[in-house]
Amino acid sequence: MRILVCTVLTIAAVLVAAPLRAQTYDPNYPVCIQTYAIGGGSIDCSFTSLAQCAASASGRPAQCYNNPYFAQGGGKLSRPRGVY
Repeated sequence: MRILVCTVLTIAAVLVAAPLRAQTYDPNYPVCIQTYAIGGGSIDCSFTSLAQCAASASGRPAQCYNNPYFAQGGGKLSRPRGVY
């Protein structure tokens, strides 16, 4: 009976677990590069300026663009001071 319960729980755990996807856009950098290739391309968001990205993209099939998920304030939330 224990083996049956363990088997059912294991199968349920495997079916419930969804595959994880890696995040494509890094919210810490404002510029991304998308490279193109026959077997597939890639996106790398690790550039601090368009000029830096353009230098990396020079001479290969790639395109630089602004990161749509860039966190503008550096992730810090400012809270107004209350009056006491």
